[in-house]
Order: sequence, then C-alpha cells, then structure tokens
Amino acid sequence: MTKPNPFRYFKTSPEIIRLAVMMYVWLPLSIRNVEDLLHEQGLDICHETVRYWWHWFGPMFPAEIRKHRVEGTRSSH
Repeated sequence: MTKPNPFRYFKTSPEIIRLAVMMYVWLPLSIRNVEDLLHEQGLDICHETVRYWWHWFGPMFPAEIRKHRVEGTRSSH
C-alpha cells in the first residue's frame, strides 16, 4: 500500500514548500526572513504560510533526512 501524498492539498509545489521549511529549520532565520528570501526569488509567499508549512511538514523533513542517512551508512558497510 502506498503512502498518501502529504502535499496533495497544497497548491504550491513540494519543492518550494520543502525549501521554505528547510530554510527555517536549518538556518538561523525567522519566518519573516524566510518570507523575504522567497520574495527575492520571485515567490510571493506570506510568513503565515511558511509558519503553517513548518507546523505541518516540520517534523517530516528531518525524519526523512535521518532515515536516508541511516540507509546510506548501512549500504556502505
């Protein structure tokens, strides 16, 4: 059975959502700083949208990264 797509209800592309959330999680930026950086790239996304995405996807992305790291170390041995 396949997992449902977590992005299915969002109009914005998964790449942009992932970029915004990862900028907020991994860099010492405020949500408004992330909004400003996205605006400089031509993306008109409100800081409240970034906050919502972080709340929705924040735990999922680092878990995926850890999972891939563990799989990578297992396959190299």
